[in-house]
Amino acid sequence: MTNLAHNLAHIQHEIQSSCSNRDITLIAVSKKQSIERIKTAHSLGLSHFGENYAQELEQKAEALDSLSLVWHFMGPIQSNKTKIIAQHAHWVHSLDRLKIVTRLNEQAKDANRQLQCLIQVNIDGEAQKGGVAPNEITILAEAIEQAPQLTLRGLMLIPEKAQDSSQTFAKCRELFNTLADQFTTVDTLSMGMSNDYAQAIQHGSTMVRIGTALMGERPTS
Repeated sequence: MTNLAHNLAHIQHEIQSSCSNRDITLIAVSKKQSIERIKTAHSLGLSHFGENYAQELEQKAEALDSLSLVWHFMGPIQSNKTKIIAQHAHWVHSLDRLKIVTRLNEQAKDANRQLQCLIQVNIDGEAQKGGVAPNEITILAEAIEQAPQLTLRGLMLIPEKAQDSSQTFAKCRELFNTLADQFTTVDTLSMGMSNDYAQAIQHGSTMVRIGTALMGERPTS
């Protein structure tokens, strides 16, 4: 617990130093972390956890159901996994296709659940990365708004690696502001991870997704 507590204290200090005038939601990225590690993080006051794989989300959400955690799904969404996500996630960060919007809405209705949704935007145009181009955001946003079981909350960004992300963060903030002017439910900008969360907050992020810097190295097996 000591290392996790130390990591959390450091990150909370950095968040406070980066932004003192608004609330920042800290998501502990628990991908490949153990159930016990998540329990320890929860005992330190964390309640938001993020997963990248649907079946891992299902396993952990069911095992930790008594803790009333808030689960964020952040990975690429496969069509055959949308039912699991609809049943167990509270937030979906990686929406980037109309087909997935339709499937999640139908399956959330079957599960009698409401999903908080973020559109993943691919500002840098990386071919190997999910996300919509900036000029496609409105089309997907309108589809989400028309889906009764989904609530449009904002944008999610994963910047290109090995570069200064400042310009990309600034562009995403502009896109977010435009989206918020169009849709009244938009209030969340999810950007910033272990190596750049302070910079992301300075550019307007309201939700940061921190894995290794908080939870420690992921087990290799």
